[in-house]
Amino acid sequence: MREALFLKLNRERWDQYDKVPTEDPDELAERFVRLTDDLAFARTFYPKSKTVKYLNGLASRIHLSIYKNKKEKQSRIITFWKYELPLLMGSYQKQLLYAFIFFVCFTLIGILSAYYDDNFIRLILGDGYVDMTNENIENGDPFGVYKQQDQTTMFIMIAVNNIFVSFRVFVMGLLWGVGTVYDLFRNGVMLGSFEYYFFSKGVGFESILVVFIHGTLEISAIVIAGAAGLVLGNSVLFPRTYTRIQSMMLGAKDGIKIMIGLVPVFIVAAFFEGFVTRYTGMPLGLSLFILIGSLTFIILYFVIYPIRLRRKVLGNHQLNSNHGHSAYPS
Repeated sequence: MREALFLKLNRERWDQYDKVPTEDPDELAERFVRLTDDLAFARTFYPKSKTVKYLNGLASRIHLSIYKNKKEKQSRIITFWKYELPLLMGSYQKQLLYAFIFFVCFTLIGILSAYYDDNFIRLILGDGYVDMTNENIENGDPFGVYKQQDQTTMFIMIAVNNIFVSFRVFVMGLLWGVGTVYDLFRNGVMLGSFEYYFFSKGVGFESILVVFIHGTLEISAIVIAGAAGLVLGNSVLFPRTYTRIQSMMLGAKDGIKIMIGLVPVFIVAAFFEGFVTRYTGMPLGLSLFILIGSLTFIILYFVIYPIRLRRKVLGNHQLNSNHGHSAYPS
């Protein structure tokens, strides 16, 4: 492998190690192991390169950090949410975009299929759900299904289901990413059929105002979990300088971090569905506030902030390099 390609494949990860310190012992050990692997590779193929000097210096600093023994749980949590997860998302915006495109396309497939085949909705949603909802629509309460259980039970059941569905989307990435795409297909087609059904009954706008109170976060979590699954699948398909097992383990670790970042989204979505969505007659302004607020949070935290933070980190590094304060190889 040419040195330029080696740098291109690993520069972003090294930069994160350099600019975003961590005091978590496990993370420090993980970084040290990966850097020593990179250093061994560089010493073998580029023994006289600046890359070797840079990696040696970076590995040495991390090695010293391992023995400082200053584990502060609160600081670690803050670092994860403020820097580590956003930088990780910034690195995988391409996978997030692919997951979003897949999901939108599959949702459109669900809409078109329901439009051209009257039986498709029953095939996807089930006869029981369709018959029950038809009865609710006739009784003037099309979203009565959200009022059938007590709030706490519904909250717990939905939270567990959301976590299961999203983790399934992620884990299916082990099947070379195809499994994740298939699960995005299933969920997208279901959403498309679901929305077409309500629009065909003349309550489509109401379905958006009611269902997307929780659905905005729920659907976003599935798409982001899809991105994590594609990260995992990519690590299996393209191991780069690592063995396939090493690459898969690294991809799994990044994906799991993304999934951990989704846990609050799962919980809030379940809270909305269990405690808020049942109030189908809430004021329009309040419904829009929750819906738009949820969407704004997803876009800001998982897209805009990660991109800006990543650019800032890379920009600061480039500035330091230009002033001779970094040994980063060029």
